[in-house]
Amino acid sequence: MKHTDFIIHHKIFSVKYICLALFIVFSYHSKAQSVTVPVTNWNATITAITEAGNNYTGTYASPTNQASINVGLPALLGSVKVYVHYEANPTWNSSLILSAKRTSNGSTLCVGCSISGGTTYITVPLTAVELFRISTILSVTSYTGINIQYQVSGVSVTIPAATYNSRIVFTVSN
Repeated sequence: MKHTDFIIHHKIFSVKYICLALFIVFSYHSKAQSVTVPVTNWNATITAITEAGNNYTGTYASPTNQASINVGLPALLGSVKVYVHYEANPTWNSSLILSAKRTSNGSTLCVGCSISGGTTYITVPLTAVELFRISTILSVTSYTGINIQYQVSGVSVTIPAATYNSRIVFTVSN
């Protein structure tokens, strides 16, 4: 083997490992996680007040499977967090308090993966907060059918009569 052959072979060897290292780094930091939430509308049924001086009961809950979300994440992430926030759509009264909780674990084929948190109501604010997290052990993971229940509280006769709407947004991030 000539001296120049060794240098060429060494450079090819190095380039292969540099490309492999870059692939691993980019795969680890890629934003290939996903969350899908089929559009589900919920209209809280509020019983009419029939007697002067009464107020509404104040808290109304959706069915336990109001939203069923699917979360997918690539290998090497370790864990991801599912965040939630709301957006007025188009109007919302700040006295009304939205809450959400996870009511099921959904399904996965991943052995050694887990889902945790979010089983009690958390207030859904305008800025994203963690609802729950999924942990994986170096494998591509997807969870389907994670059920979410909503709650609205603060309903009162002191809030002006109107139709209030909001959009609940889920995001996933490591």
